[in-house]
Amino acid sequence: DSAEVSPSVVFENIERCSPECLWMLLENISGLTGDADFTVEVIPEINAAVATFIKSIDTKEFVKKCLQHERVREFRMTARLLELTRTIKAENLPDSISTECLTLYFESPQSGGGPVSHVQLFPEENSAIITFCDHKGNT
Repeated sequence: DSAEVSPSVVFENIERCSPECLWMLLENISGLTGDADFTVEVIPEINAAVATFIKSIDTKEFVKKCLQHERVREFRMTARLLELTRTIKAENLPDSISTECLTLYFESPQSGGGPVSHVQLFPEENSAIITFCDHKGNT
């Protein structure tokens, strides 16, 4: 019985590769088309990016290809699967937000959500920690 594999890949040490270059590199390695088949979120604060595949691919094999790819090594980037999690942090929330409202929002199929088991508000930070019943509800 194989464990479920994340559809997302983390790229670290991306400072030598512009977002546009990373996008093209991912298209070249995967043979897929950006926007239609995957998305990329750059996280400059931690010098990383996350590619999430909309089209189903073998992400383990994709990571292997990345680590062997000449350009990835040239940019000194690393690639790894993003860990599956049941917990997310929501930030920049309105002051008036309630746990009930957040629960309804994150349980909504239109929001990519799923059953929520717990919401912890942090009003002083305008944030909350949302815990789902399983990792599939936090896309």
